[in-house]
Amino acid sequence: MPHAVSVLRTARLARSAKPFLARGGSKRERCAGCRLVPSHCICALRPSVPTRAGMCLLMADIEPLKPTNTGWLVADVVPDTFAFGWARTQTDPALLALLDDPQWQPLVVFPGEYAAPERVVHEVGAAAGKRPLFILLDATWNEARKMFRKSPCLARFPVLSLRPEQVSRYVLRRSRRDDHFCTSEVAALCLELAGETRASATLEAWLDVFTHHYVQARNQLPVLADNEACERLRALQAGAIRMHAGPVPKVSGISSDRATS
Repeated sequence: MPHAVSVLRTARLARSAKPFLARGGSKRERCAGCRLVPSHCICALRPSVPTRAGMCLLMADIEPLKPTNTGWLVADVVPDTFAFGWARTQTDPALLALLDDPQWQPLVVFPGEYAAPERVVHEVGAAAGKRPLFILLDATWNEARKMFRKSPCLARFPVLSLRPEQVSRYVLRRSRRDDHFCTSEVAALCLELAGETRASATLEAWLDVFTHHYVQARNQLPVLADNEACERLRALQAGAIRMHAGPVPKVSGISSDRATS
């Protein structure tokens, strides 16, 4: 069954006047399930980890169409992932209904420096037993800042500000700043904060698997049979990698998305 980002991509393609061609991309056939060329398909490896946390992706107009978009990977791994197209002049009623659903505690993931101090939080608290719903602005950095400023429906929610110690490992689209992370990296950090350590590690591994296959396909090279990313993903799925016990390390203040490709 197609996940939320796949459904959004299909709807966006239906509105397109002409076929979408990614920057530097080719017209080669791509798998509908993973957006890679069939020879490098990763659908058979796709993981899914039950989580208490949910993800809400607000996606800039053409973001669902980009083969390098990593919000797709989030929806692969986290079952409760919701995806909505963003527009300045209108808000999807389904998004408003989700934000008002009493089972969820929405948290807008964005650098605290752009929000009023009273809205900024650095931890994921349990609000009367509600499940955390992380709202990620899936866009280029310039687009994400505009979305944050011009989304009144988000103004009533806390802003979760993160500051991870590592730099981004994402290589398919690069930012000029090391503190800009791709959407799946941000989602993994949020899952870790929420105590979802296995889901966080799985999403990190899934990004690495996707990146390896994408780069090999782009360079017209075969997938390396013993590549580390696939081995790590298999170990996580088999439970062979022991997750750390005890409190989840704190991370506090990041950019919630990548820079322009």
